Amino acid sequence: MILYLTSPVFLMILYSFNDIPQERQTLRFWGFTLDWWKNLFDIPGLTAALQHSLAVAIPSALAATALGTLLGLALGRYRFAARGVTNFVIFLAIAVPEIVLGSSLLSLFLTTQAVPLGYWTTLLSHISFSVPFVAVVVRARVQGMDRALEDAAQDLFASPVTAFFKVTLPLIMPGVVAGGLLAFVLSLDDFVITNFVSGSFQTFPIWVYGATRIGLPPQVNVMGTLLFITGLVLALLAAAFQRKRT
Repeated sequence: MILYLTSPVFLMILYSFNDIPQERQTLRFWGFTLDWWKNLFDIPGLTAALQHSLAVAIPSALAATALGTLLGLALGRYRFAARGVTNFVIFLAIAVPEIVLGSSLLSLFLTTQAVPLGYWTTLLSHISFSVPFVAVVVRARVQGMDRALEDAAQDLFASPVTAFFKVTLPLIMPGVVAGGLLAFVLSLDDFVITNFVSGSFQTFPIWVYGATRIGLPPQVNVMGTLLFITGLVLALLAAAFQRKRT
């Protein structure tokens, strides 16, 4: 099972060093070369698509982290009338198939016609599907926090605001960072929802999908390898932050 799951990744890494003669992907391994790593940015469309992905992933992760943290704090600390409904909506947003969410967002944008399909619709869509993931991570961190520490800070004449920034926020920060890293990776990797709402705006997954019709250049494997390493490092950092102070 492990071999089945990891073999595509290993093949992608292997073929990033494949010395193919026609600069188009083939299944045969012709020999070892570093040319594709040296000429990584020789394809303008590929480079622009990666820049577009980062231009969406970074701000969407920051926005989703801020909104998801507030939502996770509210759900983890307070009892209010709509708490059950909010938890259900978050679960629904995570559980619903991406194709359903993508088509729903497309219908919303086409109906309102407030924003043309492109960068902004892609950014808004990525924020919308990332917030629930951040909220779930932060909520779990908040629920596992010892509230007596906050009470002790206030007993020592700390104001609620001071107690939050000096006690609560440092305690939940591992969850906040983990949620933010998760939101970044989800945005960078997304294809289905982006394909619905991006219009002519191409991210890296969209560009790769389009390039498969004429043959993938080997630089795609290099980009994929770099993204895999980035995602792996971020996942390890998220896991480390989650374990911190537990």
